[in-house]
Amino acid sequence: MTAESLSKERLRLWLRMLRVTRQVESELRERLRTEHDSTLPRFDVMAALYAVEEGLKMNELSKRLRVSNGNVTGIIDRLVEDGAVERIAIEGDRRATRVCLTKAGRESFSAMATEHERWINALFEGVGEEDAHHIGELLHRLPASHKDAH
Repeated sequence: MTAESLSKERLRLWLRMLRVTRQVESELRERLRTEHDSTLPRFDVMAALYAVEEGLKMNELSKRLRVSNGNVTGIIDRLVEDGAVERIAIEGDRRATRVCLTKAGRESFSAMATEHERWINALFEGVGEEDAHHIGELLHRLPASHKDAH
């Protein structure tokens, strides 16, 4: 394979990955909206809070989600209004608050997460366990994936 044909093949791979990602994301957004009256950003915020039971400071939450504090604040405001999240003052720091899921928020997210996994499983039904693992390993070779490694 020539350098030029390799370059073209990598470009086709990128476009295919982008198309699949957009299709899956679009389907997830639609299902979250219609079946849970939720959004993908709201789901992501709840997922981050679900993972840390004691909650997170707003700046920690923004950092985990790789978005600005401003983007998260509106979502948190609505989650607080809905009774899914509570703000907790941090002793000794009047400017900072910790946010965490309420019991109702944890239950709501748990139900959404279960369905989310089921949806992903259905959307990827043509991919077997070995192939899923292999594709994941191949994608891990990409430089961008090394920055996100936890």
